[in-house]
Order: sequence, then C-alpha cells, then structure tokens
Amino acid sequence: MSTAHDFAAALQRTTPLGDPWLDGAPRVADAPFVLGRARHDELAAAAVGLVQAHEELAQWCTREPELAAGLLGLSRWQLGMWQCSAPHWHGIARADVFWTDDGARVCEVNSDTPSGQAEAVLLSAAALSTAARAPGLVDPNATLRQRFLGLVHANARAIGHRGALTVGVVYPTEMVEDLSMVALYRDWLTTAGHRVVLGAPFNVGRSACGRAALFSVPCDVVVRHYKTDWFGEREPVRDDEPPVEDRAPLREPLLALLDAAIERRTAVVNPFGAVLTQNKRALALLWELRDRFAPATQQAIARWLPYTARLELVRDELWQQREHWVLKSDYGCEGDEVVLGPCVDQATWEDALGHALARRWVAQRWFEPRPDHDGLVTNHGVYVVAGEPAGLLLRRHGRSGTDTTAAIAPALLGARGLAPDFPTDLPTVEAER
Repeated sequence: MSTAHDFAAALQRTTPLGDPWLDGAPRVADAPFVLGRARHDELAAAAVGLVQAHEELAQWCTREPELAAGLLGLSRWQLGMWQCSAPHWHGIARADVFWTDDGARVCEVNSDTPSGQAEAVLLSAAALSTAARAPGLVDPNATLRQRFLGLVHANARAIGHRGALTVGVVYPTEMVEDLSMVALYRDWLTTAGHRVVLGAPFNVGRSACGRAALFSVPCDVVVRHYKTDWFGEREPVRDDEPPVEDRAPLREPLLALLDAAIERRTAVVNPFGAVLTQNKRALALLWELRDRFAPATQQAIARWLPYTARLELVRDELWQQREHWVLKSDYGCEGDEVVLGPCVDQATWEDALGHALARRWVAQRWFEPRPDHDGLVTNHGVYVVAGEPAGLLLRRHGRSGTDTTAAIAPALLGARGLAPDFPTDLPTVEAER
C-alpha cells in the first residue's frame, strides 16, 4: 500500500475492522513493526509475572476479606461481585508493557475487559502475508484464536457442558469501539461449531433451567465484555464532579449472571472476580503486601512494576514532585482519569491532587519509556490467557501516553536464531540486553 490511508481502506474492505479511521485519520499503521526475540521474551515474562502477582493477591484477599473492603475500598456491589467469584478472576488479560533503559515496565494489567484482539490478530496476519520477502518472521498472534477457544471450552467443561455450546457475548452495544472484537469472537465461536448470541446487559435474564439467558436464549457460557464497574455503582472520582448519570447498579442482569455462575449453570468469562484485580489500587497492594508473596513474585513486582501507592498514603509528598509521578483512578481506562505528572503543568497537577477522592486513586512512579527509531513510544499490550502469553497488541504514540489517538501497528517477531537483519521498510526493534 502506498499510504496508511490506502492500507486502512483495504482493511475495511477485507476484514471485520470496520473502523480503521478515527477523527478522519487512519488509526492503524501500514508498516509492520518487527520485535526481536530478546525484547519480546522479557515483555512476555513481565506480563506473566504480574498476572501471577495478581493471582497471589486474589488468594490473599480471599483469605483476608477485609483487604477488599478496606484497603481496596470496593463498593457494596463491587464487593458482592468479588465475594461471589473469589478467588477466580482470570481468563484473558492484557498487560500494558513499555520498554525502558532498564528493560520492561508494566504500568497496569487489564484483567476485566481487555480489548484490541481484532486489531492485533488481523493486522499481524495481514502483515505476515505481505512480508514473504523477509523469511523467518513470526506472527505473535497466530495462536490467540486457539487459546481463546480453549479458555471458553475449559470453563464450559468445568461446569459440565461439553460439545456444541450456546455462548452469549455481552458487551456495551451502544459503543462502537469494540465491535470488531465482538465480530471476531463471533466468527471464532461459530466456526468452532457453537451457537452465538450477542446482546447488552439489559438483554440478560434468567431461564427456567437455571442458566443465564440472553434474549431469552439459555447460555452455557457468557463471554463478558461489559466492565465490572459499570455493572456496579457509578460514582465520581473527584469531589468537584456532579453525580454520575445512571449511577445505580444493573441489579437484575448482574444477579442473573452471578446466580447462574454460583449454581454452575453458566460459566462467565472473565469471572466477576476481575472487579478486584482491575482496580488499580490492587497495584498498590502488590507493593504493600509484597513481603507475603512467593520469592519469585516479589522479584517480579520489584523488577517490572513501578512503585505504586494508595493516594491517601502519599498525597502530602506529591505536591512538588509532579515530574516523578502519575495519578490514576481506580477504574479509569484508555487514558481517562490518568494524570501524567511530567506531561502537565503545575496548576493542572495541583488541581488533580486537590480534588481527587483519595480512596479512588493511586500514585505510580513515573518511568521514562525508551523511544523507538522514529521517536515514538510503543505500548506493548501482551495478552495473557490462562496464565500464559498468547498475543501482542502494539499501540504507538508520543510521550503523552496511550489514549484513543494511538496508532495500532502490525506486530511481527523475528524467529529464534534469526539475526535482526530485515528489509529497511520493516522497522526492527531489538533489545540491547
């Protein structure tokens, strides 16, 4: 393709990626981005290490319930989701990992409703098909379909469902951002011989057989792509914000799904226990409780997770340390409710500190990502399915952080033992260490 615009248009014609543009500009890069194996291996190890740390945290919160209600500050309905699912939280997650002069750093793990799978899978496959002139390249997302289906099948078998399944996919139908991912999931599942029903939480009910139903169709499995914090109470994160519209919990749909899961009638993927691990105050607890974890997990936290603390414990220290910190709300995502200290002025920083409801925020040490050859920063979204690395989403942007304007780049890997000597039109990133 001669331009990114042509590439985006071709994707729209040939793939389920119906929205390759954003505000009139392509949101996908046309050139593949090739990672060396040394870098990829550490990125994957960092993602898996932090997922394991969240697993140990979930076990501690199961044994000591006061951690979830107290230090994490879960609301009444959030706490109910956790108690109905504990200690289960994991299915598919995406760790956002950056490369620095000191190696990989994980800024957070999306363990609730990770997205981007369609872009990751379809872009990498398209890039590999046009990179035949560079033999030895590997698609890092080639097994994501198999791993996702294996996850669905394993959850179904765990409650006695085998063979052809009825799978409901619950997602925010009023939002278009993840329609390509929903379409990809539907295609994967139907190709595997399953019946798929799509709908919103408002279409969820109870069936006579005890299963959760979507549009009155009983489901063996529900793939949940509707955020746990949206199922529960919605509350402001600043003291100068008005009350949130529609702040009441989605009581009936939530209870229908929780009851069916508890009674082992319908498996929910991801489990509602993700309400605990998705809360960014969990990152602070990983540091606070680090001495309780297994030695390997302690090392993973120290090596790959920037120091993170509950805001109420450190706010008094932060007023004049703007350039060293990042503020994050508990359930903010895609750059929302994130204040990058080095990227804002002092007035904005003090406004954020002055109005943040401390029980809803954390402060995380700023780390400096290493720019790539073109001066951009790459957010390596490492997918982890059932505790193992399973794919890679690359989002590229300037220093100011990952948001909806970040360009998504096709990801390819150099095969093991292959020297990083690719054609000049295939940008290569190879770890120096």
